[in-house]
Amino acid sequence: SLRDAVRLGCDLLRAEEEEEAALVQLCQRAPTDKKPEAASWYREQGNQEFKRGHYQAALRLYSKVASHELPGSPKVSVCFANRSAALLHLGHFEVCLEDIARAESHGYPDRLLPKVLLRKAECLLCLGRLQDAQDILRVLESKIALDGVMTTHLTRLKKLSQLKVKLGEKERCPELAREACGDIQGEPEIWEENNRISGASSSLSLSFDAERGRHLVASQDIVPGQSLVQEEAFVSVLCPGESLPLQDGDTAWDTGATNADLYCHHCLRQLLASVPCQGCSYAKYCSQGCADRAWQQYHRTECSLGALLLTLGVFCHVALRTVLLAGFAEVSRLVAWSHRGDKNLQNPEASCKPLSEAADAGAGSRGVPGCDSSGRYQSSYQALFHLLPHTEQHSPEHKFLCTLSVVALCKQLQAAGLEAAVLSQELPQQWSKPKTCEKTSDELSPELKTVAEAMLRHVLQLQCNAQAITVMQELGPGDGAVVDKKPVRLATAFFPVLSLLNHSCCPNTSVSFSGTAATVRASQPISSGQEVLHCYGPHWCRMRVAERQQLLSQYFFECRCPACLEELESGVKSVVSIRNSFCCPKCQAQMQGEEDTLCCSNEACAASASRDQLSGHLQDLQQQIKKALDLLRVGKADQAIKMLLKCQTDAGTFLSPEHLLMGEMEDHLAQVYATLGKWQEAARHLKKSIEIVEMHHGPSSVETGHELFKLAQILFNGFAVSEALSTIQRAEGILSVHFGPQSAQIQELQEMKACLSELPRNILQRT
Repeated sequence: SLRDAVRLGCDLLRAEEEEEAALVQLCQRAPTDKKPEAASWYREQGNQEFKRGHYQAALRLYSKVASHELPGSPKVSVCFANRSAALLHLGHFEVCLEDIARAESHGYPDRLLPKVLLRKAECLLCLGRLQDAQDILRVLESKIALDGVMTTHLTRLKKLSQLKVKLGEKERCPELAREACGDIQGEPEIWEENNRISGASSSLSLSFDAERGRHLVASQDIVPGQSLVQEEAFVSVLCPGESLPLQDGDTAWDTGATNADLYCHHCLRQLLASVPCQGCSYAKYCSQGCADRAWQQYHRTECSLGALLLTLGVFCHVALRTVLLAGFAEVSRLVAWSHRGDKNLQNPEASCKPLSEAADAGAGSRGVPGCDSSGRYQSSYQALFHLLPHTEQHSPEHKFLCTLSVVALCKQLQAAGLEAAVLSQELPQQWSKPKTCEKTSDELSPELKTVAEAMLRHVLQLQCNAQAITVMQELGPGDGAVVDKKPVRLATAFFPVLSLLNHSCCPNTSVSFSGTAATVRASQPISSGQEVLHCYGPHWCRMRVAERQQLLSQYFFECRCPACLEELESGVKSVVSIRNSFCCPKCQAQMQGEEDTLCCSNEACAASASRDQLSGHLQDLQQQIKKALDLLRVGKADQAIKMLLKCQTDAGTFLSPEHLLMGEMEDHLAQVYATLGKWQEAARHLKKSIEIVEMHHGPSSVETGHELFKLAQILFNGFAVSEALSTIQRAEGILSVHFGPQSAQIQELQEMKACLSELPRNILQRT
């Protein structure tokens, strides 16, 4: 049992053992404490980038400075002032004003104040806040007049006079002071919430049987694009992510930008100017409000454990944050209940009664695990606790490692005097240190053993129930006319309602995220009585049935969806295998065979080739493509085109014309030509890419939608009005199904459409 596993872990992991010493050593590789020397180094790097005009790089480096400066240091105010200068150059005027306010509140030196006041006036002017700008300019004039050494302010006086001229111009032309309103609002979505399942549409019902467990079924006919679930994560933890280097060369500290630098650690919104945690260098937030909420809910406990949490991994971090958000009273109640009803929790076929103080539950959800006393299934800790941990199916090695990790974390909680903070339901004063625990014994207290048991349960649950929160992240600087994006795993989360959806390799839904919120939409018509299904990752368009079944083994079930059954029972080679196959170097027919040697399918040719040799050729080709994209990143577009065209010719000798890599090369060529402003060439290559993407993923897939979005941008910039409008309409139709009418991409498409529609009639007729 989980309780016995925790006892075993406590016995094995002693303070004097070498395992704990090894863990301490590992933690040194992921330091999260503040280092003033790191702040000084990052400041110097940021100043260099600023002088070069690399304001985005400077902005991120100044944010690293803010994370490492000690609270109360006079350098904190200078850091925020420096960052405000980068924000001004990048055109983020509102955020620039916020950083100026932070600099002033942290005691920015009076002798340097004219510099930030000028910056503040310029921001206000750009925002059209003329009266506020005038007030700041008067204050600035007074300060300069009071200063005895006028020569030090000559540059600022010149700037001041320029600003006053601009101010006068805007006062004479009020329309210049107003920002272009062009915001186009999408159609609001129709939404009626289910009265039995929180966050679910009224068009769904909750069912339970021995074969499928809990699952959602359509209670009425559903159309594509209709919202089915809108749920906030019960808990989410940002994944640190891969480093995106800002400059070359090894340095004493990492100058790269990771997810941890780019997104708020609480709400997962994209960061411009982060608010750092006052206790550690790792946690960063989009606002003081998010910083305060994170501290009150969980970070007051996690702050000093950052290095250990990064070392143990995101699943342990999610497990700890889950029990902190739930509160010890609820955790202990459910753990105690699991000891009484352990069979029911482990056996999905058992007749599980809803956990309740009441005698019975609502008739509509009787016997469905996780429902409350009224039979309602909510996005709550109770529902989360009832997600199956599959204790018996996990390997002993995996359970052993998870147990040691959880116990090590709880021991550190106790050693750091944080037990009282974990068990207490009282919120301390902001940024106050948690009460220290009197217990000094190496043995875990009974309460922390309960916490450890709950955490172990959650770590095991996560293998089957963790939901990756993804975001479309821009590739490259994002300042071009065509913005290329790719999906990136941003965080790991628990969504109790979303977890009700069973898997299918050919799902009828699409999931999108905004911050910590998930939205599930129908991707195709769903008839009343049909189960609502979600893809856990292995999609029939992307891989063969054997590969899908292997990946799905982590969920402890064998997929029997229509796509899998068709491939398994018919014995026909999957369309994925055919399209992503090698072709004969002599006659270009498909190569076939399951052994190490592949033979040409054309009997008249009968050529053969080694699978390893062809696979090595494919890897070499992928490396050449990567080098071509590196050339594009450093501004060598002409060389990138030559290399990509050579790669294309080479690929044609041994890859199927429908191979996904052939489509990717067309996409890359379109990107390079768009960089050069050769819109017709870019559109020609992107259309070929779209043909291949449609073959693999389908004409209404999200992948096709993203490609059409890029084509719309290219046609818009190339002034191909008629074709751009038709492409926009098609992209809008696909993307609104997957992301809804309020999504950023839909808004951008509508802005392009509005701009093109406003062109004079004679121009529209010519184009």
